[in-house]
Amino acid sequence: MENFQQLLLQAGLSTWVFMSCIFLISLIRKDNSIVDIAWGVGFLIIIWSINPGLESWSPMQTLFNFCVHIWALRLAGYLFLRHKNQGEDWRYANWKKEWGKWYLLRSYFQVYMLQGFFMLIIASPLVLANSSYSPSESRSGFIYFGLLVFVFGYLFEVIGDYQKSKFKRDPSKKGKTMKTGLWSLTRHPNYFGEAVLWWGIWLMVVPLPYFYLTIVSPIVLTWLLRYVSGVPLTEERKKGNEEFEEYKKEVPAFIPKVPGIKKRP
Repeated sequence: MENFQQLLLQAGLSTWVFMSCIFLISLIRKDNSIVDIAWGVGFLIIIWSINPGLESWSPMQTLFNFCVHIWALRLAGYLFLRHKNQGEDWRYANWKKEWGKWYLLRSYFQVYMLQGFFMLIIASPLVLANSSYSPSESRSGFIYFGLLVFVFGYLFEVIGDYQKSKFKRDPSKKGKTMKTGLWSLTRHPNYFGEAVLWWGIWLMVVPLPYFYLTIVSPIVLTWLLRYVSGVPLTEERKKGNEEFEEYKKEVPAFIPKVPGIKKRP
């Protein structure tokens, strides 16, 4: 337990330094949207700050860290390309107007430090996986089961993002609601896939001691995506759109429906 606690404190310090640096960069660029791009990178900072020796990684740590790296780098790259030349995201632009003279202080604590806090909670399986604890042979099957869950969630998110990007690049689709592909099964396949892959990440640390302490990670992430910063904020701008309102009646917000089956209540 002491090893996990020490690494968690170390990860907390790294997260604070990293998010503070991103805040300073945002002031120079006058754009808080970069915090979204920095989200995935922050998890890599945590890994390398607590376990910097690549040659010392165990086979389990190598597999685990590889999964986190392909998720984080893909997400950061995708958000960077999406944000490029688009200006500050509407959420942050609105907060800048609402917070007025308190904008700098509130953005530091309510955007950067708050995200850093959630990042640390969600990263708890990463901290545990990169500790010195050895996995239990009796529960080693969870590593492979978790890997399968991770791959499913990762592909669901990547395919959903690709389909949406292709849809948005079509000039004839401007202003319309996407209802095909994975978006015909759930209104937010990217958020659903994100939640699933983090449940896979957590399952991969089940063979380690104190794994139960880290279950807060996928629970908090799923809660944030479904009820706080994911689905609600994304759909807020679409209120009143007749096409989207009809789409909502047919397609569930998060958990995909089975093709041919009516939307869950």
